[in-house]
Amino acid sequence: MVNFTCSHSKRWLPYSAGLYIFALLSAFSCAAASAQSNAPSPSFFPDGDVGSTAPLSRTNPPATILPSPTQPTATLPAKPLATPPSALPLPAPITNAPALSSALVDQESQNLHAAFQQEVSHAPPPPPELQALWISLARQQLESSQYRPGNSQVVVLVDRNPKVQRLSLVVINLNDQTWRIIGSTRVSTGKKGRKDYYITPVGVFTNTANRLGYRALGTKNEHGIMGNGTHGMRVWDFGWQQGTKGWLANHEQGPMRLEMHATDPYILEKRLGHTASAGCIRIPALLNVFLDRHGLLDADYEQKSHTDKRFLALLRKDRTPSPLSGVAVIVIDTSNTVKTSPFTHTHHF
Repeated sequence: MVNFTCSHSKRWLPYSAGLYIFALLSAFSCAAASAQSNAPSPSFFPDGDVGSTAPLSRTNPPATILPSPTQPTATLPAKPLATPPSALPLPAPITNAPALSSALVDQESQNLHAAFQQEVSHAPPPPPELQALWISLARQQLESSQYRPGNSQVVVLVDRNPKVQRLSLVVINLNDQTWRIIGSTRVSTGKKGRKDYYITPVGVFTNTANRLGYRALGTKNEHGIMGNGTHGMRVWDFGWQQGTKGWLANHEQGPMRLEMHATDPYILEKRLGHTASAGCIRIPALLNVFLDRHGLLDADYEQKSHTDKRFLALLRKDRTPSPLSGVAVIVIDTSNTVKTSPFTHTHHF
């Protein structure tokens, strides 16, 4: 039995030696797979994807949100994206959690909102018009996907717009079909212009028991950077997806491994809010612990943990799963509407 501690939760977590070895093998993340057998081998990032270390501006221009039609549009794929032959097909996860009344959904939403404010960020909410646009585009993505929530739940919503780069936790209440944002913070998605760096794809991606995620080893790469964050941070693996090759002008697509994880807390976390990754979704360490502790993406893992010890070993021993736990991350793009940053240096979240 190998024990390690999560530096942010300051608790010891059990971790089986077998799963530790699996983490070593799985650490080849956030990199492109070669689309052709005769193509050059792609670059891999064993310790997470690492972007530019160029200094960032401390201020942003005022918000300019252009008028949008009644049904805002986003850059949506014309048809479901194909996956490599080696990838498992995307199922529609079925969660057997009991139906929650609107009163219980509202109460748990308030509880999660208060916990988010205390554990992740006290920052003010995003502008109302931006929240409405996010929800509208996320609904479109969900309707065009294979995934259908079986019960009221939290989904993770990510806006990959380079001028926005924000993640929100959204409660979908199936009783009245309302969507409510309960917390938001900065993230980093795929960066253009760097070899083997993919643009994070839009769509709905699910954390199903078909894939076993892992935890960061906390090792540093040759640049001294912990790409997946400190020892014990969760890495959510959404499998092989089709992504746009950000270094090519012709928008060619190819297979990439999509993951969501923390990043180096001393060097890269302060740069969140700007595109930087090789295609993955980088999140703050505090949000990583929050999602992990409340099991907000682990509904399927919780069920699987009853019959598979690998999943039980991965989940936190001190977790308190929310009754609104889900499995889905929805990536949208507001670039067609939001042309300059809606946030200033005084509005960090």
